[in-house]
Amino acid sequence: MSNTLLFHKITSLSDSLKQELLSYIEGLLKKQKSKPKPNHAKAGCMKGTFVMRDDFNLPLSDFDEYSK
Repeated sequence: MSNTLLFHKITSLSDSLKQELLSYIEGLLKKQKSKPKPNHAKAGCMKGTFVMRDDFNLPLSDFDEYSK
């Protein structure tokens, strides 16, 4: 819809309907501003959460029978 057509339609409304439309538009603008921004995780935010054990790279005893 073009702005010109929209303008002509608005100007043809009665004053009470223009006031109602203005209130509606203000509500839409408030709703648009209050949309929460996506919460993106920042790099490094999980640092220190996980700890690798010193024996992480050692062979597991569960697989001893397969290594023979």
